[in-house]
Amino acid sequence: MLTIELRTEVTNTASSVLSRSPVRDLRRIRVDGKADHLKLSGKVRSYYHKQLAQETVRGVARGMRLVNQIQVKS
Repeated sequence: MLTIELRTEVTNTASSVLSRSPVRDLRRIRVDGKADHLKLSGKVRSYYHKQLAQETVRGVARGMRLVNQIQVKS
């Protein structure tokens, strides 16, 4: 289990990475850090963007499990 400080740092870094994305949908994704996982939530226009958001934060997740609850707009 990560310390609160490290979890906060990972969450902030993941949010920052998404906020700088050239893909507008990714800049609107919410990142929440819980005990051992990062939860991604929000809405995107395609399954590709859902997967892209997940893979964008995977590199900064530092071993935290990713929970992708992003919804694809229909």
